[in-house]
Formats: sequence, C-alpha cells, structure tokens
Amino acid sequence: MRNIKLTAFRWVPPLAQGLVKDLRVRWALEEAGLGYEEHLLALNEQKSAAHRALQPFGQVPVYEEDGLTLFESGAIVLHIAQESPALLPADGDARARAVTWMFAALNTIEPHVQNLATMDLFCANDEWAKQRRPWQLSMVQSRLDELAARLAGREYLEDVFTAGDLLMSTVLRILRHTKLVTDMPTLGAYQRRCEARPAFQRALAAQMTNFERYAPAA
Repeated sequence: MRNIKLTAFRWVPPLAQGLVKDLRVRWALEEAGLGYEEHLLALNEQKSAAHRALQPFGQVPVYEEDGLTLFESGAIVLHIAQESPALLPADGDARARAVTWMFAALNTIEPHVQNLATMDLFCANDEWAKQRRPWQLSMVQSRLDELAARLAGREYLEDVFTAGDLLMSTVLRILRHTKLVTDMPTLGAYQRRCEARPAFQRALAAQMTNFERYAPAA
C-alpha cells in the first residue's frame, strides 16, 4: 500500500479557489485510483522553516511518499503518471508523445496564460500593464489558436486522455476570468470534456471542501 501525503493550503481567497496547483495532483491521484492524506497549511505557514525544507520556494503542492518528497505540480503528476495506465499509455511512442504534451502545457502555454492573468487580476490599473496587455493578449490568442488547431476533430491531444490533457486543461482554467477559451468552440468543448471526468470532479470537490471548511468568519 502506498502511503501518500499531499500538502496544500487550508484556505485561499475566492480568486484562487479552484486554481491552486494541488488540484492537478489531486486529479492525477484520482485518475490513478490512489488514496492520500492531506497536510493543510494555515495562513503564512508556507513561510516556515519546516515547509521550506520540503518546498524551497514556500509553495504548494508538496508530495510525500515513503521517504520520497517532491514539489512542482508537473513533476508530481509525471511521477504519478509513470505508474498509471490511466495517465500515460503503455506504448513507448504514445507515452513519449503524452509527456511532450505535459511539457507543452507547462512551458509553451502556461507562461503566456499566467502573465495575462497576473496583469488582469493584480495589475489592471498599472500603466505598464495597460500598455503591455494587447501584446500579451495576442500571444495568448496565438497559442490558443495553435492548440485549437491540434484539437480539431479530436477529443484529446492524443488518442486517449493522458496526463498531457490533465495539465493542459488546468492551464486553460487560469483564463476563467475571460471568455478566451469559452468563445473558442473547440477549446471550450475540450475543457468541458476534461472537467466532466469523475476524477476531476472528485479532485475539485476535495479542494473546495477545505476552502469552505476553513473560510474566515465574515
């Protein structure tokens, strides 16, 4: 029996709820059929020496399993996926292609998406953001167009759902404050298809339950 512990935040503001990256790990564990226990960080606990010893940058998630400690959501998802046919195909070539899509989600799509979200949600009134946003938006739209072209006529990035889709669809969630994804029929349908998976629904519920339970008193 695998003894898995996932460290996540006890609570975050509504702006971030459903986006914190432990969601990716929860989803991967659900797809793989693996149980886990939680360690939930209280406010500012991520700055503690104890947490920094596990996650040098003071972030979440942290994954612990029988003496192994990992951080970075992509690395954790890859670790889980390597032993789960629900996340990576057994065929070597198909497996390599799925891993390529994992890297594409995190390296090609997410940086542009995250930069736009940061501008919109935290810097919208700053003059530099107003000047730079049109260019950043064009970069995001270009990447989304290219992703939609890949998905045209396909349900998933490869022949079946893989960890590549898991990461890609969670990256697309970052744009939920816009209509960029929902206004593109191919991408909107793709994201809905991924998020309709029972494993995703369980993962999201697990994260949101904590946020509701530990919400500050009004």
